[in-house]
Amino acid sequence: MIRKQVKTRTKERDTLLQHVRKEWVLYSFLVVPVLYFLIFKYAPMLGNIIAFRKYRGGPNFLGTEWVGLKYFEMFMKDPTFWRAFRNNLLLSIFYLIIRFPLTLIFALLINELKNIGIKKFVQTVSYLPHFISTVIVAGMVKELLSLNGPVNMLLQQIGLPKLSFISLPEWFPTIYISSGIWQALGWGTILYLAAMTNINTELYEAARIDGANRFKLAWHVTIPGILPTIMTLLILDIGGILGSNFEKILLLYNPLTYETADVISTYVYRIGISGGSFSYATAVGLFEGIIGLILVTTANYVSRRTTKSSLW
Repeated sequence: MIRKQVKTRTKERDTLLQHVRKEWVLYSFLVVPVLYFLIFKYAPMLGNIIAFRKYRGGPNFLGTEWVGLKYFEMFMKDPTFWRAFRNNLLLSIFYLIIRFPLTLIFALLINELKNIGIKKFVQTVSYLPHFISTVIVAGMVKELLSLNGPVNMLLQQIGLPKLSFISLPEWFPTIYISSGIWQALGWGTILYLAAMTNINTELYEAARIDGANRFKLAWHVTIPGILPTIMTLLILDIGGILGSNFEKILLLYNPLTYETADVISTYVYRIGISGGSFSYATAVGLFEGIIGLILVTTANYVSRRTTKSSLW
């Protein structure tokens, strides 16, 4: 039995080597992406060691002294960290709860358009915000919500007082979520629409014969047909709950809105890059990564048990 398994593995390895030799030109295209991940994704993981060692800058990037869990204990006792952790969860969860179903509904609505010209126009217009730089989006938001911007001018016209939206902490979640939905809604429909094209059209015809209307067609045919795609995207989104849109938050927030706008990523940036506490910031970042790993693993397990669809 063991000899048979060894022979099978040897044969598979020889077949793979033969295929690589035959299609070496195609495999050569993997060199750049593999190097990218090795250099910029895997190699930096060695830097996580300074979460357990004292590092104050300099050539000794692995630190000078072993301190164990000192930095983990420090941020666990820091109320500023827990404020950032709470804000991170609230912003990400509310954004996911609102954006995820809206993206699915929007994809279903686009799929119902029969006029190809109108369908392509709607798709193009909805995709465009995704290609706008985050810096430009943040600038547009600040300009629209400034004291002399269109929103405050409209409020003044209807007899309401002007508001400094960007400086009010209670308004930051609304600004962040609404601008994020505007920018990501159309782009998020691409995978759904691609998955819908693979649904057997005979299923729709059979449902119509049984008297199903458009709503029932979407509920009983379209959604079950793209359920694996839905669950895959949901798992990825859940795994990235703590990885909020760092760039946009950094560009939009200010000390006046830290109460609701400060998240783990911006907290790490201030403490690590601006403050020079590299080991402390690395410990916080490592904690964030571990929580993200737990979330995506749990979501994958629940999805596999409930819908038979999962990433692995």
